[in-house]
Amino acid sequence: MTNAVCSGSFDPVTLGHLDLIRRAAQCFDYIWVCVSPNADKRSQMFTPEQKLLLIQTAVAGIPNVTAELWPGLLADYAVSKNAKMIIRGVRNGSDFDAEYQMALINRDLRPGLETLLLPASGMYQYFSSSMAREMIRYHQPLERCLPKEIIPLVREMRKNNKNNI
Repeated sequence: MTNAVCSGSFDPVTLGHLDLIRRAAQCFDYIWVCVSPNADKRSQMFTPEQKLLLIQTAVAGIPNVTAELWPGLLADYAVSKNAKMIIRGVRNGSDFDAEYQMALINRDLRPGLETLLLPASGMYQYFSSSMAREMIRYHQPLERCLPKEIIPLVREMRKNNKNNI
């Protein structure tokens, strides 16, 4: 069985993330979605538990995908899941440069662990969690950027926690 890991902070999960996960699920026997904290991102809109609920809801219809929280190094998570591949999406050259560096670090930490960089689908190339957060914050329509299954959850989370969202 060939396992792979898709990782991210998913704050929140977007249609672009979901497209990447679906595409990866067609290529591998099992995909582990690793919801991990990102120390570089200071203004998180959702708690780790909320992010996990959103991603679990978004991938519920994909039978070979499971999402989990992981507070440690991605390379360690991949090893714990017997994954040989990390799947990362890239939208542009800046993404490629950052992901290429992380791929080298992860391979250095865990020899044999490879990274597959998948280009974003054209329709999602401009999508980002930052953009989605702005759409949420300013009460804009969410159907074009978030999976439809999570929109009611996002709205409820926003209603219940107006200070942080």
